[in-house]
Amino acid sequence: MELTLNLNSRLQPMHRHDLEDALQGIFEKEKLGEVTGGGTLQNPKDGEIVSCDIEIHLNDDNQNNINRLVELVNRIGIPKGSALLCMEPEIKIEVGTLEGLAYYSNGTELPNEVYENCNINYVIEQMEAAMEDIGCLYSYWESNEWTALYFYGTSFVEMKQKIEPFITSYPLCQKSRIEQIA
Repeated sequence: MELTLNLNSRLQPMHRHDLEDALQGIFEKEKLGEVTGGGTLQNPKDGEIVSCDIEIHLNDDNQNNINRLVELVNRIGIPKGSALLCMEPEIKIEVGTLEGLAYYSNGTELPNEVYENCNINYVIEQMEAAMEDIGCLYSYWESNEWTALYFYGTSFVEMKQKIEPFITSYPLCQKSRIEQIA
């Protein structure tokens, strides 16, 4: 049975490959099937990542195997709004338990000394420390104007609340924006 795991995740290909490898390891252990491919959809306007697909071959279409696949996918941590799709027979199963937060760092409107003296890696470190057990960085995207950091976790509201004190105090975080993405 051929399935597509459509991920409501903004993952660069290298980060999607990490997820594919984790799934492949689980499939081999469970003898359920294998990962056969994947892809990343980008916004044609600016190149930002929109979503990802992981192609899966399930060894058979037994309902218990499909249910087990859904259970495993939800356990590894994927965003709400994702779906397991099959063309023959036509199946769509909503999956995902995580919420997503996109943080956009302004790359053009701050004073030059801010860019010279501040570091996006420090921003990531501080945000992940603030989110502690509720969320973490999954991927990022860079353009000329913005650097986007994609965090997924148990609650968008809680992740946002945890990072707000840092965002309001660190110069590189000025004129940034936050969006819920899952």
